[in-house]
Amino acid sequence: MSGHGHDHASVTATGQHRGILAWTLVISLVIAAVQITGAVITGSLALLADAGHVLADSGGVAMALGATLLAARPAVGQRTFGWARAEILAAAVNGLILTGMGVYILIQGVRRLIDAPDLEPGGMAVFGAIGLVGNLIGVALLYRARTASLNMRGAFLEVATDSATSVGVLVAALVIATTGFTRADAIVSLLIGLVILPRALKLLREAVNVLLEAAPTDIDLDDVRAHIVELDHVHDVHDLHVYTVTSGLPVLTAHVVVDPDCFEDGHAPQLLDKLQTCLAGHFDVEHSTFQLEPVGHTDHEHPTHT
Repeated sequence: MSGHGHDHASVTATGQHRGILAWTLVISLVIAAVQITGAVITGSLALLADAGHVLADSGGVAMALGATLLAARPAVGQRTFGWARAEILAAAVNGLILTGMGVYILIQGVRRLIDAPDLEPGGMAVFGAIGLVGNLIGVALLYRARTASLNMRGAFLEVATDSATSVGVLVAALVIATTGFTRADAIVSLLIGLVILPRALKLLREAVNVLLEAAPTDIDLDDVRAHIVELDHVHDVHDLHVYTVTSGLPVLTAHVVVDPDCFEDGHAPQLLDKLQTCLAGHFDVEHSTFQLEPVGHTDHEHPTHT
């Protein structure tokens, strides 16, 4: 006997903020175009790094936006969860792009430290300021939605990091203008890379954990097991699995060993309701599937059911 909680939501956590993502994408593309132009004019690696990071972020936001459209499609055929997992795939690709960008910036920054070119600080300051204003608008748009999903968090971190890198461009321009120390551009570029890389790796790690169907970090399996066993008529629980389909959609399955009387006196459905209520109330898991088994049933189950 099995049971499940509520139906899958037609709109995922990221999909609820689709409009914010669209506006953020437009702003990011405009910033990238302006800063690439500025990098060509001024020769600044920091400005080019900032522009490259914004482009990577734009790609990530575009993938997140596209993923929400796919995730909203209904579950049909063999895709029993629809396209909800597309959001996590977008987050993983986003993490890969940002990681590659961070490594590239670090390599180029070291090269610029060794051989610093001539730069035009006035232009750097102008284009850096334009980037900062645009990024701050993006931060304001994404701030409230940043905890909604991995993709929304990734988008917020990207734009927030862009704001910091724009400040770095302005600082480098000021140093070069006042002291003539052109290696400030390379130093800021290295700092940008060091800001990008760990956050990109964290986003990538979390996305990979979801793809590998690891248990959510905020759900303690021992605690889940203890709550289930505490219910009346429950003897044991095994074959317990908790994973995340996409942000905001954790799923639990388990085999629950119960009194044989549950199948004879007809109160197994009531016990199933209690199990689902327990999971939804204590662990915020609304989609659960249970197989109720009488004592002794595990003796002839497959060894992998533990």
